[in-house]
Amino acid sequence: MIQLAAFLGNYGKKYEKNRHNVAWLFADSLSAVSTLSFTKKFKGEYALEKNTDITEKREDPLYYLKPETYMNLSGESIAELANFYKIKPENILVVHDELELPLGTVSLKWSGGLGGHNGLRSAKACLGTADFWRLRFGIGRPDHNDVAGYVLSDFTSDERICLAQIFPQAEEFFTTLMVSDPKKLEAEWKKKNLLP
Repeated sequence: MIQLAAFLGNYGKKYEKNRHNVAWLFADSLSAVSTLSFTKKFKGEYALEKNTDITEKREDPLYYLKPETYMNLSGESIAELANFYKIKPENILVVHDELELPLGTVSLKWSGGLGGHNGLRSAKACLGTADFWRLRFGIGRPDHNDVAGYVLSDFTSDERICLAQIFPQAEEFFTTLMVSDPKKLEAEWKKKNLLP
């Protein structure tokens, strides 16, 4: 069962609506997160899930983490919290943007390659393994070669409408994921298009 959900993004107002920050946008949309008290520690902000439908169905604590190291050093924050609370990599869910999936697609994935994602690369380096769960939000690949500029640019107004459509469905899945064995959900959520 997942014990740590780490949402990757870049800290600071100029980044908050970037495609690279879709995981933070998703985190901020979660009804459970709005009731949590976040504390600055472990090179980020973290919170413990308390007194919710989720905790009633769990035995282990559940932590939420938003690393504030900037994307490329996300693993430092994840590893600090995981080491402190003795959470194994296989019980960690890293939520991040995914260039190789179209906008509107959400994917649950176990381990595997890093796809050039610097946040995942940092997580692997600091945890010593790529064997952790990923919840990937598709942002699509640009039709030009400036990938860095693309991921660090804001979602368009139409894209924000798409996010507003998919986030409630993604939240339902996330809530189920937090009280389930991820292996039982992986096949159904390998590449799930949530747009109508």
